[in-house]
Amino acid sequence: MNSTLAQEATALLSAPKRVFIVGHKNPDGDAIGSCLGLGLFLKKQGHQVSVVMPNGFPEFLKWMPGASDILCYDKASDKVKAALDEADIVFTLDFNALNRIGDLGPLLEAYKGTLVMIDHHQQPTDYALLTYSDVSMSSTAEMVYHFITALDCKDQIDAAIATNLYAGIMTDTGSFRFPATTATTHRAIADLIDAGAPNSLIHQYIFDSNSPSRLKLLGVALNNLVLMPEYNTAFMKLSQQELDDCNFRKGDTEGFVNYCLSIQGMVLAAIFIENKQEGITKISFRSKGDFSVNHLARTHFHGGGHTNAAGGRSDQSLEQTIAEFISILPDYKHALLHDS
Repeated sequence: MNSTLAQEATALLSAPKRVFIVGHKNPDGDAIGSCLGLGLFLKKQGHQVSVVMPNGFPEFLKWMPGASDILCYDKASDKVKAALDEADIVFTLDFNALNRIGDLGPLLEAYKGTLVMIDHHQQPTDYALLTYSDVSMSSTAEMVYHFITALDCKDQIDAAIATNLYAGIMTDTGSFRFPATTATTHRAIADLIDAGAPNSLIHQYIFDSNSPSRLKLLGVALNNLVLMPEYNTAFMKLSQQELDDCNFRKGDTEGFVNYCLSIQGMVLAAIFIENKQEGITKISFRSKGDFSVNHLARTHFHGGGHTNAAGGRSDQSLEQTIAEFISILPDYKHALLHDS
């Protein structure tokens, strides 16, 4: 974070403000961790803070400090609208375009106050007065750590703030194994542990809280695994019926796509999940090396993200979406084989 941006942020927060913090639709660990971490920090500085998500989030994240105070727009729209109407500043975290927050998007487009973006996704849109964008960062939670540090307030990071930021960084880096994990990331993590983040317990809360139905669903997904070695590609699919049969809950498919990428020789991985309620097929992509699933998702599936991790969607059926995916693989064959 450069000094000019730090000075502007310091001036913006120099007096108590009413702050509205929002993460993206279907929030993950980084969205929840970064928003809660920033929210708790700003409360310590004397600001009045509302932390908002467009919709609900997985059970395995609800232990996080401050999570019980999150307002979900799909359940508490009147409270969210009132908080936004009163807000002096809106912080948007872990997304780079207002269409990433679902029905909240038009409300923020109409908002006349100050918008601040903190995000690490590629191709950010220009909607904020202050934009802290860094695609080299491991996570938005790491960026919030650097944001607090740039305000010369690192000593204000207590155990609750550190816990949220650690959880956000850990989940978005795949437990610190993805390429965006740098020495700087590890230094931030060390500071968060020193500030009181119980690192071992955080891993336990997030990764050792599986329900039997989630493990059953993983078995179904693995049974649906398709290998295409001629393209160094593997993918899974889950139908709405399969989700229903396994009593699917939000967040249950988190990380499933990584099993595809763990297969020796695979460069591209995907999971296709039918969502009858929204009338779409949701897609998660992962890749190794220089193969950009951000480009793939943006070009073909109304999505985007990072070079090695991205999401998308299709308005077509599950089978039609998979057929389209397979049909475009020849266009990427050289890149997929080159990165093997």
